[in-house]
Amino acid sequence: MPTLVKITISLIVMLVAAAGYALQAELGQTGPKYAVLFLGTFMVIAMWLFPEVSRKEIRK
Repeated sequence: MPTLVKITISLIVMLVAAAGYALQAELGQTGPKYAVLFLGTFMVIAMWLFPEVSRKEIRK
């Protein structure tokens, strides 16, 4: 995946996680707001850390 696409997806995911955190904080829920923040961060780190799967052609 090109770097520009990864950066764009990372920004979108972090913005959605921040909005989810703010919503949960507004509702007064402590546990779910931390879960949203953790999962958003985890998704971004996992996207940058783990490579894409590329399939190689198998010759028979």
